[in-house]
Amino acid sequence: MTRCTLPALLAFSFLALASAPAAAQAIVRSFPDAALRGTLEVTTPPAVLLDGQAARLAPGARIRSTGNLFVVPASLAGQTLAVNYLRDAASGDLQEVWILTAEEAAVRRAGAGSSFSLRGLLFGSQ
Repeated sequence: MTRCTLPALLAFSFLALASAPAAAQAIVRSFPDAALRGTLEVTTPPAVLLDGQAARLAPGARIRSTGNLFVVPASLAGQTLAVNYLRDAASGDLQEVWILTAEEAAVRRAGAGSSFSLRGLLFGSQ
């Protein structure tokens, strides 16, 4: 039926263009309240520098990119990145790391100067 082609084409075009703004919206990530802010530099995995201090990635540590995809630590070697992170309660190693976008990094969060607890002992500066 050739007479329905124009209305169908217009309807399809409208629906395709109407859905474009929804696809352009950024993913809003939520971070745990316990997550801290820092700068991470992967030197030789699992060795990293967290705010200039030597640290280690825990076995099975998960690093998420700005798109919330998992990243292999070796692919980040030599880069300095703004991150949110969680430490493993038993060992103090980095367990979860989220690489931040510029907008996420602009939001204030407790960071490197904060203390952390390792097996009941409190570490950090006052």
